[in-house]
Parts: sequence; C-alpha cells; structure tokens
Amino acid sequence: MQVPENGFKAAIAAGRVQIGAWVGLADAYAAEVAGEAGFDWLVIDGEHAPNDMRSIMAQLQALGRSASHPVVRLPVGRDWMIKQALDIGAQTVLVPMVESAEQAAMLARAMRYPPGGTRGVGAALARASRFSGIPDYVTGADAQVCLLVQVENRAGLAALDDIAAVDGVDGVFIGPADLAADLGYPGQPGAPAVQAAIADAVARISAAGKPAGILALSEADARAALSLGVTFLAVGIDVLVLAQGMRALAARFADARG
Repeated sequence: MQVPENGFKAAIAAGRVQIGAWVGLADAYAAEVAGEAGFDWLVIDGEHAPNDMRSIMAQLQALGRSASHPVVRLPVGRDWMIKQALDIGAQTVLVPMVESAEQAAMLARAMRYPPGGTRGVGAALARASRFSGIPDYVTGADAQVCLLVQVENRAGLAALDDIAAVDGVDGVFIGPADLAADLGYPGQPGAPAVQAAIADAVARISAAGKPAGILALSEADARAALSLGVTFLAVGIDVLVLAQGMRALAARFADARG
C-alpha cells in the first residue's frame, strides 16, 4: 500500500481549474452530502465554522468515498495544528492570514518530515498512515502534502512576491472579505479598488509560477476570477446555500399565514 496521490495538488500544479465550495456546517453528514454534489474540492473550515480536530476528522471520514478533495482550513498557522490535521488524514491544508515569506516558510517546514521539515514523526498511530498500514508513509508523505496560504490584507499583499517564491507553498489563496476590510471597504469585496488589488495579486501569483485561488459567491464574480487566471475557485458556501434556500422557500408561502 502506498501513500495516496494528492490529485488536487497535481491538478493545480498542472494548471487544471478546480471548482470547489466551502463546508461550514461542521457536520459529517452535511459534508457527505456536499461530497456527492460533484465539486473537485471542498474546504472543511476550522477558522469560522465551529470545528475542532475531532469534527474535522469526522468530515474527512465522511468524504472518504467522495471524488471531492478535502482541504482543511485551520484557524491559525501553528505547527501543532498542522501536525494534527495531517495525522488525522488531511493532505491539503489552507492557512489564513499569511503575511510574510518567513511565516510561509515556517508553515512549509511544518508540513514536511525531517530533515526537510519539522513535522513530528508519529505516523505509526496516525490515521494518515492507515495506522501503519502504509509502511513507507514517512518517506512518501512529503510529496503528497499540499500547502495553500491565504493572503488577505495589505501586509500580505506587500510580501506577496516573496510568499509566492517560498519552496513548499503550493498555492496562494486570496481572501476577498478580509482584504476588502483591510483596504477600507468592509463588506464591499466588489469595490473597484479591491477588485484591482485582487487582479494584481492573481497576476503576481501566476507570474511566480504558483496557482492562485479565491472564493467568489456570485457566478459573475466567479467567471471574472476565472478570466484573471485563477486555478482553484470556490463558488459557494454550504451555510449560505442552506440559509438562502430555506428563506426563499419560507417566503414563497408567506401569504398563506393566518
């Protein structure tokens, strides 16, 4: 048995567009439903959704038979969180608020085993190694892990070229909501200044030879992002899909109330 290939990492490295969505309901059953929808990748959100390592693991298990690749977004970039996420079976990790090349390099080292990295060698008891069922897990895992870093404020934009140049950073994700707020346009990611900053960032990431990603919540914004050259694109959030659908259903029958 060999370390499973990270098809998502291979796809974005080859420039093949990957369409995904956010999974924020923090529930394995809901994640399984999303996994049957046909997305290329799904973000299990540990930053803004009420997830912990156990609930993230349950969602990884629920997506086990899915063709959708799970991406685990951690709340912060800490080496122990990365270690736990990888050990429970994540192969792709998304880290928010990356602001320097030094921070990106630390994250890249945390993703990999020594001597090239600092990941703790505890694979014998980890779900990632199928509980020692993959004999060469430690020697094969580094090639299949994928680090995505989020650039979402002015500090990150200023350091973007250096961040994108870090060996071990496999993709750079632009966070439009936080970026808009930091640029002085809270709640307005569509503001012309924000959109100009996003376009410039995508161009710089692409020029560095790295895949660029973003979240776009309307089809128009998603199509615009694709035209900029975004490789991994999230086009929705399960929480919003559910909330908007339920509100629309209730509104259709509002006239029937006594």
